[in-house]
Amino acid sequence: MIDLAHATSLLTVDVGAIVSNWKRIGALVAPAEAAAVVKADCYGLGMAQIAPALRAAGCRSFFVANLDEGIALRRLVPGAVIYVLSGPVVGSEPDFAAHELIPVLNSLAQITSWSAFAKAGSAAPAAALHLDTGMSRLGLNESDLERLVAKPEILTAVRPVLLMSHLACADDNDAAMNKTQLGTFRRLTATLPPIPRSLSASSGLFLGRPYMLDMVRPGAALYGLNPSPQHPNPMTQVLRLQGKILQVHDVDSPMTVGYGATHRVARRGRLAVVGVGYADGWFRSLSNRGHGVIEGVKVPVVGRVSMDLTTFDVSEVPVDKVYPGALIDLIGPGHGADDVAAEAGTIGYEVLTALGRRHTRRWIGYPSAQKEGVRP
Repeated sequence: MIDLAHATSLLTVDVGAIVSNWKRIGALVAPAEAAAVVKADCYGLGMAQIAPALRAAGCRSFFVANLDEGIALRRLVPGAVIYVLSGPVVGSEPDFAAHELIPVLNSLAQITSWSAFAKAGSAAPAAALHLDTGMSRLGLNESDLERLVAKPEILTAVRPVLLMSHLACADDNDAAMNKTQLGTFRRLTATLPPIPRSLSASSGLFLGRPYMLDMVRPGAALYGLNPSPQHPNPMTQVLRLQGKILQVHDVDSPMTVGYGATHRVARRGRLAVVGVGYADGWFRSLSNRGHGVIEGVKVPVVGRVSMDLTTFDVSEVPVDKVYPGALIDLIGPGHGADDVAAEAGTIGYEVLTALGRRHTRRWIGYPSAQKEGVRP
């Protein structure tokens, strides 16, 4: 049993649900491979607990954002294939080799540097090539690719094992750009050796079989976010964030609530002050528009969210359910991260990655996870 005496919030992560989401995706895309994107500490939910569970479930390939994430992940999943999306900064190539990390090469400059490193006789691992098919972000454009193809000796030294790109509008099933990017990716990769190809992340893999290719790279979908916002969420929710009530008090008109007096009390009622604020990832934009849940009853945020505190109107909740020490669901069943994001005017990705370090955390639901692990 977790001791909440010191805690003002509890974040519960169901690792088993994350593994189930990965397995569901794997069954959907087979025979393509389902990798796992575990960057940003598994979108804020705990790479040290989640990555080993995914590996134990059969996940072979992982994606991280940068070198330090790759080094940390290597200690957790020995033997797995780890791709580093940012690729190498000049001078970091030996660290990629030492930790058996596969760089995603995003530019001719990175390719040239990696080729020189490989030719120098080091034990350089293979690499992935990132093609820009319309994002105008990272990746080789068509002109870059033509220059690369003209120098086959560079490709030979680099030893590419994956060709990848990224969809710009995958969360919109009807966006014409999806088909355009798929066509561009097929055309560009046709000029390269027959290497496994990957185009889709979480949303793209739900666009249909043509977008699955040889590998998909789910991230957000693993962590319960809706990969297809135009349809009901096919993924299982994986987290519950609860805030502890610190104080309950009666109010009546004409009292006001919070900084700036942005909420004016219209009638007699009760307020509960919870020890979670924007320093904990409960966004200030939820002021006077977000809500929590107690015993199935929606309780609106009233007044401004402050750094450490949020006030809720609990007038409609039975008195015996609202007291100092009781918990309010901020994210949870029927009110997931996507719902909170809609109220805050952002996206579920930001909700997850903003979850603060002050939450007491526990991971449940899978043998290789730290089932009773708690981290403040």
